[in-house]
Amino acid sequence: MTIDVEYGSPLPPIEIVGDRYRLRSFRSDDLHLVEEASRDDLIPLITTVPRTWTPQEGMAFIDRQHSRQSGGAGWSLAIAHRDSDRAIGQIGLWISHLHKGRAEIGYWIAASGRGRGAASRAVEALSIWAFDHLDVDRLGLFIEPSNTASIATAERAGYRRDGLLRSWERVGGTPRDMWSYARTRSDQTGEL
Repeated sequence: MTIDVEYGSPLPPIEIVGDRYRLRSFRSDDLHLVEEASRDDLIPLITTVPRTWTPQEGMAFIDRQHSRQSGGAGWSLAIAHRDSDRAIGQIGLWISHLHKGRAEIGYWIAASGRGRGAASRAVEALSIWAFDHLDVDRLGLFIEPSNTASIATAERAGYRRDGLLRSWERVGGTPRDMWSYARTRSDQTGEL
């Protein structure tokens, strides 16, 4: 069932529950995740996670995630263990190019949650949801060539490498190349 959404207009809440993880809105009890992510060398460079941790900065991050949905930019969701509901990462679906039939996904997992397949399961689940509920033909990911873990995540989730985008994004103020990965509606095979 396709839902009618438009970039810049408030978006409905979503929750996606898989066999091991759930994708849900951020809550104030997810501050532990923001605190851990703020200590990571890379996450604060490529996201709005604060570099210097305070509870106030952590809540400001959570509030920004809510404003992305209410402002119509897309959905920013916590990746949480299905049973304990403890958040271990973030995944976002960004719809600024939905009118052209495409959207983008970004994700990160805190160090304590890595190595267990959470990112690839989250990307797979959100991709299936997007193709089932949005008028989208292509989902894209942009990954630094040195980020081998994220490359493996993309490929496990059914994404294919399109090519290298030179100086695509500034990371920490420095232009960085990014691999472009995509999954298209015709690639769609999985079930949630």
